[in-house]
Amino acid sequence: MENTVKINVNNGYEPQTVTVPKGQSTRLVFNRTNPSACLAAVQSNDLGFKQDLPLNEDMTVTINSQQAGEYDYACGMDMFRGKVVVK
Repeated sequence: MENTVKINVNNGYEPQTVTVPKGQSTRLVFNRTNPSACLAAVQSNDLGFKQDLPLNEDMTVTINSQQAGEYDYACGMDMFRGKVVVK
């Protein structure tokens, strides 16, 4: 079973914290509506991804949510942050 979470990228990440079920593959769908270069990429060392975010396009990152915990992600400049909570 797959879980999908939509995240709007405007003045940061909305919602800033998302909770997903443990044991399911989860798709994070980012859509950037803010032209700021700072928000043009999203990355997470915790979750092992780096993804460019073109303006006004859905970009999907699939994460492994097998391990419960809290995992951070941020913009390319590490100014805006979000969190995935796996329960």
